[in-house]
Amino acid sequence: MASHHLMGDHMAEQRENGWIQVKLSNEVQTNTAFQLWEFNARAQSKAPMAKGVKVVGRKKDDDDRIDTGEEEWMQGKTLVKPPDQLDLTEAELKEEFTRILTANNPHAPQNIVRYNFKESCYKPISSVDQMAFHFVLEGNLVHKDSHEARRQVAKQGVTEDMIVEDVVAEEEKPETPVEGGEDTAEMEDGGGEERPDSVDIRAGQKEQKLTNQFDFSERASQTLNNPPRERSCQTKPPPRAHFSATANQWEIYDFYAEELQKQEKNKEKQKTQPSKKEEDKIKKKMITVETQSDDITKINKVSKIIEHMVNQNRFDDVAQDFRYFEDASDEFREQEGTLLPLWKFQYDKAKRLSVTSLCWNQKHKDFFAVGLGTYDFTKQGRGMLLFNSLKNPTYPEFIFTTLSSVMCVDIHENLSYLVAVGFYDGCVAVYNLKERSDQPVYMSTAKTGKHTEPVWQVKWQKDDLDSNHNFFSVSSDGRVVSWTLVKNELVFTDIINLSLDSTACGTAFDFHKHIDYLFLVGTLDGKIHKCSKSYSSQFLETYDAHNMAVDAVRWNHFHPNVFISCSSDWKVKIWDHTITTPMFTFDLNAAVGDVVWAPYSSTVFAAVTNDGKVHVFDLSINKFEALCQQAVVAKTTKLSHIEFNPVHPILIVGDDRGYVTSLKLSPNLRKKPKEKKGLESPKGAEVEIPKMEKLLSLLRESGSNQA
Repeated sequence: MASHHLMGDHMAEQRENGWIQVKLSNEVQTNTAFQLWEFNARAQSKAPMAKGVKVVGRKKDDDDRIDTGEEEWMQGKTLVKPPDQLDLTEAELKEEFTRILTANNPHAPQNIVRYNFKESCYKPISSVDQMAFHFVLEGNLVHKDSHEARRQVAKQGVTEDMIVEDVVAEEEKPETPVEGGEDTAEMEDGGGEERPDSVDIRAGQKEQKLTNQFDFSERASQTLNNPPRERSCQTKPPPRAHFSATANQWEIYDFYAEELQKQEKNKEKQKTQPSKKEEDKIKKKMITVETQSDDITKINKVSKIIEHMVNQNRFDDVAQDFRYFEDASDEFREQEGTLLPLWKFQYDKAKRLSVTSLCWNQKHKDFFAVGLGTYDFTKQGRGMLLFNSLKNPTYPEFIFTTLSSVMCVDIHENLSYLVAVGFYDGCVAVYNLKERSDQPVYMSTAKTGKHTEPVWQVKWQKDDLDSNHNFFSVSSDGRVVSWTLVKNELVFTDIINLSLDSTACGTAFDFHKHIDYLFLVGTLDGKIHKCSKSYSSQFLETYDAHNMAVDAVRWNHFHPNVFISCSSDWKVKIWDHTITTPMFTFDLNAAVGDVVWAPYSSTVFAAVTNDGKVHVFDLSINKFEALCQQAVVAKTTKLSHIEFNPVHPILIVGDDRGYVTSLKLSPNLRKKPKEKKGLESPKGAEVEIPKMEKLLSLLRESGSNQA
């Protein structure tokens, strides 16, 4: 019906400035209002109308004419069927499909995890926010009847009549006329009239006078307030990268671990990188070093190599004996053997000191440490720590001077540059041979739990659970202490106190070779205590070993039950730790300073006495007498310590004058079982344990027969 009226006599078309205006009669005005609005909008954007109306613009060759599209107005709606539409039956069309709509957000993640600091792990979050905001507009308008609006009105001192007056004034403003509308006709005719209540309000508004809110003013209140200023700067945006992946707890942990490693590496680089001042100092040093042509540091290593070569040529006869000489007279002796003196190590500044400790390096077999001090408590003074090599008998490789006498030394088995030292004043220290400093890298003090009496022995142990190096010490104050190297300090832990049952003082100790927690402690009153690291309040066993102080106690390298001890009461005793009585007892007719097991046999041991003699025993050959009793120093000199080389058939002995003598064992003192032709003879523990067990079984049988 609307299209028919548009095509009637009441329609007039006109095109002005790109608009198409249509004037209609009053009959169809209300019915076609929306269509006319759409028609004008489409014509302005030069787009065809949706349903029926088509506007054709000017053609280049034609005059100003408009094609009204009369035929398209008269056409009805035609349905267009897509070629891929399915043909459904009536039953299929009437079929209902139920879909349940929930309030859950399909885009909300369901597997969010966050770190729980209380439980120290990542845990999934059960509650997920399902709310989705499609449109948010923050405004500052408040409804006039609300509590907030009334509170603001009361605060500003504005009455409700003034608010109503403003609203009425807004309503009385003339609206812009709309073309073709009924309201515009009424406004043109002047049919609008003012309401009487608005006239009253206007009259009241004119009568109101705004009073001054301030009763007085001062000069202080007339100062100018600085306007607020905003300062901003523009920077480059940070780099961005898009990354997406499915993450689990392990990947998150690995990422944090890698990030921590990177941070630690960066910190190390910053530490290693010198500052500008340090760089300037280094440059100056480099310039001075370049100018000095006689710098000794450049040829330090070369000079040592040349020194070893010169000494090898100088002591060529001794080097040949060390390498190739074997005492041929042993073939004419049944059991006895001899000791061949090789080199004597001495240092001029240590002549008045006694050798208090000896220790071989387990990695560099020609390298050993010598501790120097004095056992006379009335003449205590300085001490020395020397490191000698068989390749250079004329001068020590390293020299450390100490304020107190060195009583004991032990070199770490794996880290051969770490050396633990015990002093007469009760301190323990750790030296690092890689450091160029003359001072120890670790040192105990009174605050860190140092001993109150001389430290008689130190021993390195396996690293703890945190991979920290640690060693043990025993002292005359009765404490056995574990020292742990943590960062830059020594942390002590008391393992056991020997004065539990008596006033015993520790003099020597040794740890079991196979059982990590088991160790023996010798005391000043001649007793030996078998202890455990796990029990600090009691002893596992106590042996009444000697009548005087126990100078040394050592476990056998091969048999797990056997240990040996010596004392100043002239006795050397061999024990089975499962029995409280000794298995062997030897009287050496002089105070015994030290005793040690051979590393190549379970039945060979050596001891030194104060009369300057070295005694070597082999229990598998002779159970009663030594195979060798040989004086290696003058009678007035006392031998204090002895050690077997871990590889070579060499003994080193130290005396009370600061000398260290190296001795080579003759073939009779290091006999090995004969190898059968075509068969490889067993070596090590497979042979040595049965050899010692055979001796112990014979002694047990003889003891039972005597009983």
